[in-house]
Amino acid sequence: MAIIYTTKASATGGRSGHAVSENGVLDVTLTVPKEMGGDGATGTNPEQLFAAGYSACFLGALKNVAGKEKVKIPDDAKVTATVGIGPRDDGTGFGIEVSLSVSIPGMDKAQAEDLVAKAHIVCPYSHAMRTSTEVPVSVA
Repeated sequence: MAIIYTTKASATGGRSGHAVSENGVLDVTLTVPKEMGGDGATGTNPEQLFAAGYSACFLGALKNVAGKEKVKIPDDAKVTATVGIGPRDDGTGFGIEVSLSVSIPGMDKAQAEDLVAKAHIVCPYSHAMRTSTEVPVSVA
């Protein structure tokens, strides 16, 4: 695969910490949700960040697919990603589950379903979730 864009973000403090992108545009306080034993402090968490990234990426893929078919996606189209986290059944760690809901106001449902199915193939988040992409891990 020929990489066309690379970026970095780093976190300190784990789920109760801080995360920042290399250009400083993303700069967030991380907090643990009450459901996971946190105190409910104002901040975000990895699941919210994943949901936001997946939603944006999927909508981009949808626009890409629609553009190739000369179809206009309305400005008020919306993708909502629901991300859940919990202990894996094998007891060795945690897993996530993700679902997407796509709203394309004014578009025929059959056409919307066709474009969404095609976007699900194009979207790199969808591809990674579907194929369990291997992630190299190293110690700096």
